[in-house]
Amino acid sequence: MTSLISNIRTIAIALCMMASASIHAQEPAPMQQLIGQSLGKLQQSTPEAFLNCIAELKRIDAMFPDSIQPKYQMALQSLNFAVTHPHAEQMENLLAETEQTLSQLEKMKKADPSDICTLRGFLYMARIVQDPAKNGQRYYIDVMQNYEKALKINPDNQLAQQLQQKFMEGMKKARQTEGD
Repeated sequence: MTSLISNIRTIAIALCMMASASIHAQEPAPMQQLIGQSLGKLQQSTPEAFLNCIAELKRIDAMFPDSIQPKYQMALQSLNFAVTHPHAEQMENLLAETEQTLSQLEKMKKADPSDICTLRGFLYMARIVQDPAKNGQRYYIDVMQNYEKALKINPDNQLAQQLQQKFMEGMKKARQTEGD
């Protein structure tokens, strides 16, 4: 299961770097710039950098409450933090806030359902990383169903593809480890 966590950490860091490129063109330019600046600080990938970025994204969301992108990035970076630092003391509050953010996104007409399914699958994956023995069997199906639904809605969703692939690789390695 350690290899699952390290694989997920690797993808999370890569996703942080890609996240700034995924900002939608329909969003206001000042908001894009603020989000890009916040995400740029994640190159250090320290717990403090993640938490500061998430706090900045919350402020940007407060400035642009009807915009999807700050909520999306806030959820994504919270989940990246969750898989890279699964036992941090802020984890439960952060995951609860992420669930609320996903609920808000689901109510927004212009939100991409594929992205929402991807983030929901990532949330369940973070729960597994947090406690593999307790949550592995509990959330495995939820992770798979959400990634499959995301890819059915949008087969080109790169984040869903990458997370699904890393999850499958991690589960395969975990099964091999159990068999040894």
